[in-house]
Amino acid sequence: MTVSRRQVLTGGTAAGVGLTVAGVLPSLAEPAAASSGHHGHSSSESRPFPPLRDDPNGILALPAGFSYRIVTREGSTDMSFGQGKTPAFHDGTGVVDADHDKLTIIQNHEMTPHMSAFGVPHIAGTVYDPGAPNAGGCTVIVTDRNGRTKSEWVGISGTVRNCAGGVTPWGTWLTCEETFINAGTAWTAGGQSGVYQKDHGYVFEVTRSESKRQVPKPIKAFGRYEHEALAVEPDLKRVYLSEDASGPNGLFYRWSAPSGRRLGPGLASSLSDTAGTLEAMQIRLDDGSILPDVAYLTSAQLGRPFKVTWIEVPDRDARTQPTRAQFADGTVTRGKKFEGVWSTSKGAYIVNSFAFGASDLPADATKHDGMVWFYDYADQTITLVTYFPHNPAAESEGAAPKYADLTFDGPDNVTVTPWGTLVLAEDGVRASHVLSSVPGGPTYAIARNMISNGTSNGSPTYSEFTGPTFSPDGKILFVNIQVPGITLAITGPWEKYLG
Repeated sequence: MTVSRRQVLTGGTAAGVGLTVAGVLPSLAEPAAASSGHHGHSSSESRPFPPLRDDPNGILALPAGFSYRIVTREGSTDMSFGQGKTPAFHDGTGVVDADHDKLTIIQNHEMTPHMSAFGVPHIAGTVYDPGAPNAGGCTVIVTDRNGRTKSEWVGISGTVRNCAGGVTPWGTWLTCEETFINAGTAWTAGGQSGVYQKDHGYVFEVTRSESKRQVPKPIKAFGRYEHEALAVEPDLKRVYLSEDASGPNGLFYRWSAPSGRRLGPGLASSLSDTAGTLEAMQIRLDDGSILPDVAYLTSAQLGRPFKVTWIEVPDRDARTQPTRAQFADGTVTRGKKFEGVWSTSKGAYIVNSFAFGASDLPADATKHDGMVWFYDYADQTITLVTYFPHNPAAESEGAAPKYADLTFDGPDNVTVTPWGTLVLAEDGVRASHVLSSVPGGPTYAIARNMISNGTSNGSPTYSEFTGPTFSPDGKILFVNIQVPGITLAITGPWEKYLG
């Protein structure tokens, strides 16, 4: 069914950057971890971060009072047990364990064969597909409570394009392959070649243990498609998953456990390939019709909840066609670049990075440079909480330097801070930032990537921020620069500005 934007909207697109409605949805700003000792607040209490100051080392611009240290760097830092150098293309990252003297982090490496000489090596006990090259996978990083590196080793290997994922309530990491490769597909890179022996496009569980305790087996129940990120509902009965894909645009999914079942460690071994139900999201309009694409909504809908229903995916393993192509347009709600997902006790935050260009948009939809949503578990509603109106500079890949810390676009990975606010990693086409975003409130720059020049076609390099995640005590924000792959531990007076 063709739906005109005029049937959806109640007002025009407002101008601005990271536009939100102050005071809307203050109940969404809740502590992410009750044990942290911090308290929730209304969005109006957030303070602006001070201006960013250039780094003399040319890596990370930060506000006064903040500093960073390098945790790992591709091709430079050494992994433990003689496993070689830190792999490249750092992406989704989560703190999975904290004790009195250390933090344990699991990190994705979003690689295909041609992308870097520093791939994730095949280590016995971690390999999913022995026919895959040394490329994608995960590493496990241990630091002290100040972010100083103690060790790093391979958690899973033989996977492809491990993009984002999510930390489980039981302290493991679910890593997502953002790819759709069939067994028998040939690959060539760096003078080497091979053939994939297994299908790819799955979710895998990675533990903080060394390789002898890993289970490099896909969780086929969650479906096979271009996965981006996921979040486990606190009741341990549902998982919410995003798809970063186009032609047609991707979907947002919900997996529900079989009746009476609660999730726990060892998902790949405990769930059959067809366990539970995988469904795609349908956003319902006031007349009951289905919103065909999230790009029909604009800043006029900020703070307005929409009812969500779900429709079952016919073939979750996508044997004959991709899962998103199994639905006719208008029967599901699509979105360009469904990206980061992060759970709270009440719901999940979901990010759409951008939509512009003929291939991204359905007829009569609106270009945008980013959206952040909140899905309420109990009410089964979804609400737009942050909106980045489209700036034509996003298509021409240019912005005047004096506006570098004032114009934001392309939110990607998301995390919820211990104080209930959000941190977003930018993957846009101008200057690349880490952003503080208040649901129903303003957006501020926390950091700027000084290695990247902000354009995908320029030199010396283009890079996005990835994998923001806080230590449970709120003292350290871990975040990655993807190219060259660097993990950074940022410290400073976080509570002054986020608490």
